[in-house]
Amino acid sequence: MICGRRARPRPEQSGGVLKKLGLSEDEDLQLMLQGSLLLKVTPRQAKERRYRLQEDGVTVVSERRFGRMASKHSFSVAHIVSVHRGHHSEGLRRYGCAIPEWNCFTIAFEGGRRNLDLGARDEDVALRWRSWIHGMLQRADKDKDNRMCFQEVQIMLRMANIHMDNAYAHQLFKECDHSGDGRLEDRELEDFCRRLLRRPELEELFGHYSGEDCVLSAEELRDFLQDQGEEGTLHQACAIICAHELNEKARQQGLMTLDGFTMYLLSAAGDILNQEHTQVHQDMSQPLCHYFISSSHNTYLTRNQIGGTSSTEAYARALMMGCRCVELDCWEGPDGEPIVCHGHMFTSKILFRDVIEAIRDYAFKRSPYPVILSLENHCGVQQQATMARHMKAILGDMLLTQPLEGQDPSVLPSPEQLKGKVLVKGKKLPELQSETCSVTSILDEEEEEETEEEDRLQAKDGSHVAPELSAMVVYCQATPFPGLAQALQQPRPYEMSSFSERKARKLIKEAGPTFVRYTSRQLSRVYPLGLKMTSSNYNPQEMWNAGCQLVALNFQTPGYEMDLNTGRFLGNGGCGYVLKPQFLLNPHSGSPHPLVLRIRVITAQQLPKLNREKLSSIVDPFVRVEIYGVTADCSKQQTAYRSNNGFNPRWEETLTFQLRVPELALVRFVVEDHDSTSCNDFVGQFTLPLGSMREGYRHIHLLSKDGASLAPATLFVHVTCKRP
Repeated sequence: MICGRRARPRPEQSGGVLKKLGLSEDEDLQLMLQGSLLLKVTPRQAKERRYRLQEDGVTVVSERRFGRMASKHSFSVAHIVSVHRGHHSEGLRRYGCAIPEWNCFTIAFEGGRRNLDLGARDEDVALRWRSWIHGMLQRADKDKDNRMCFQEVQIMLRMANIHMDNAYAHQLFKECDHSGDGRLEDRELEDFCRRLLRRPELEELFGHYSGEDCVLSAEELRDFLQDQGEEGTLHQACAIICAHELNEKARQQGLMTLDGFTMYLLSAAGDILNQEHTQVHQDMSQPLCHYFISSSHNTYLTRNQIGGTSSTEAYARALMMGCRCVELDCWEGPDGEPIVCHGHMFTSKILFRDVIEAIRDYAFKRSPYPVILSLENHCGVQQQATMARHMKAILGDMLLTQPLEGQDPSVLPSPEQLKGKVLVKGKKLPELQSETCSVTSILDEEEEEETEEEDRLQAKDGSHVAPELSAMVVYCQATPFPGLAQALQQPRPYEMSSFSERKARKLIKEAGPTFVRYTSRQLSRVYPLGLKMTSSNYNPQEMWNAGCQLVALNFQTPGYEMDLNTGRFLGNGGCGYVLKPQFLLNPHSGSPHPLVLRIRVITAQQLPKLNREKLSSIVDPFVRVEIYGVTADCSKQQTAYRSNNGFNPRWEETLTFQLRVPELALVRFVVEDHDSTSCNDFVGQFTLPLGSMREGYRHIHLLSKDGASLAPATLFVHVTCKRP
């Protein structure tokens, strides 16, 4: 049974208000407030914790105790996508078999958060938890009488993520209660919402173009569009009025009111991201080495590489995020079945065939362009042959096993030619070489730069290359890096080398232009240092600056590095392939064109609370704009902070940036909560390529640390980008 999302609730809803409304009499809600002992199922064990609803009505806290030390973790119903009954997830199927199926349920979250697998002591408790979550996903804001008292209005505000002073809200309520009966209905409620959601900055902008008659004609809207740098025709203006004007009479007369203007600026048409770039718009017929390719490191991990959980769900999540190169660390497994895990660490293990099945199911749901399987192979000949059989049987026609007919062997095929295909990256037996190759020809460069002890252990596990597996390597033959001189003298486009982040930095520093020539002709992969036990990431921008195509990151580790990766591949339809700038492909193509970027940070709207357990918690927000590009372009500037205003803070501050190589620049908007006594707290962010950013008045829809939407939280800015 799957309870899907209908209408997502918004924090926050007060427990005290629930009691005043009589909602606390609901038996399911009483159970949630009291809490239940549930088993959290993980690969290591099933841990019993108390899950309890907080007084805000939408935050659930899990509590456990270690001696005298208490530990708490929480999640918000606002981030739940669905709840599933029974042994639905991989985790429950594998590790929850001892718990009766109908006592189990899985909570699926948006963004990068892992599923939560739970088991109850009896079926009734599980049913009531599922029912309550499902009810919260569908909960309406009003009573059945369509009239709202002030307490109900408070619930509506908190669930809409609107945090405002109660005295001001109550004053506004009384001004709109024209009947004086203590309840708002119909036009009164409409008036309340209109006053509540007033945007003075939009009123000023609207008035500048509309004049004294308080409506925009099609001609006036055309002038606004032209000032925005958009297609400013009467036809386009009329189309916008028809699409966004709420007042039917105004729409029929070809006029736009302030409400329609606001709706237009809050729509995708007013987004800072160029909507044409939400579709594939680049030339996809160039060789693979001409593209940046979204790549994952240790894809199987859901946490760090010391004792983290391995899961096929991690492959599904990465592929659905647009990743086009996933990594499989393959080791000898029991019963002749190869496994995927992080070698000698304490990570859990998953079957190689299960990983291939997950890749088959998710490879082309997000993008039609080719997926590369980066095999780190530690298996013997027999299990390598098993790997080859599994890939052939499971992937079928998806698997590329022969060069494309008619393809020039001196040039890599294009993403367009390889649509719907899975490519294997691995070691390949030379045509004249026997099966007595050495172990070092099997191991990829990732092992070559680890510690001597790790090398010794890996050498013990190595064996010969199975011909069946070697035959599957067509265009991505993993080879040790021969050095720049030899690689440029004898280019072999079908060969590719991997570099640790440290080795890549060294090459960039010592032979930058030559390394760029190398990456213009051949695929290269960069990966994090193996000694990063917390699976932290490195800044991918410096690798993209040198033209490296497959800059592999730990997708399971949130942070600015993954924000940059998401931003880099946000354009071109999020397909996982982004065409490199021409100067990274041809050094004689001309120089980049410098730009001056000016961003006027105007306002923010409905920023989320950071402390949901404290109803009075309000942020002191400021905005920081960060530029990532070539070293000379990297800079950060920020606004002042605004005290106690997460609802509608206003700055009106202009930040100016000089960009020498705008084609490589990423722009990251960050909102933080100012704290004078400790580190500032992260509120939200949004990152995009400068080339995908639109000029003019734009809204920025903020994302959480793990990439989930923080709607309706937005920034409102004005952008100009001019040549100096």
